[in-house]
Amino acid sequence: MADLKIHGIAKSRAIRNIWLAEELGVPYDHVKVGWVDGGTKKPEFLAINPNASVPALEDGKLKLFESLAINLYLAKKHGKGLYPSSLEDEARTWQWTLWVATEVERHIGAYGMHSWGYAPEKRDAKVAAEARKALDKPMAVLDQHLGKQPYLLGQSFTVADLNIAGVFFSPYVMKFDFSPWPNVKAWIDRCFGRKAAQKTMEIRAAS
Repeated sequence: MADLKIHGIAKSRAIRNIWLAEELGVPYDHVKVGWVDGGTKKPEFLAINPNASVPALEDGKLKLFESLAINLYLAKKHGKGLYPSSLEDEARTWQWTLWVATEVERHIGAYGMHSWGYAPEKRDAKVAAEARKALDKPMAVLDQHLGKQPYLLGQSFTVADLNIAGVFFSPYVMKFDFSPWPNVKAWIDRCFGRKAAQKTMEIRAAS
């Protein structure tokens, strides 16, 4: 049994943490906790994440929640080139991580739930359309930045790329149309073309 435990079903935000663990090549146990069967409300899980949501991480005695923060921690702890070496690039990593959480995730989430996530009778085309429109501004920012370089911090893939691409995990699998932002599309294809990303897709598909 590994010291590192990632709690959460693969078709949740836990997939971001699984992807990073695969990139790092560190041993981990995937504890398949979900919400439909009440798993996130069990006392033993609430002791790890009192928010009653997934994912959650145990690393020895450390307990963490919030998928993007978990990835920052793991990348910094294990290195292997995924965490920036300079203070400036570390700040940029935090910037992009907070940016995707505040400017993008709620819109891509709403679009996804009302396009493929919810049962057809629960989908609202108007909500999906509004969410898609709200993506135009932040995605243009990302597209402009990626027109200057192949990855968020420069020439190499880092946890900054994984955190942002991780928010697009389900949309990418569900064939969301990234073509309005050609630099983003090229970048996201590079990110998901990685060996660890491909393995993570297989884990998600098998769940």
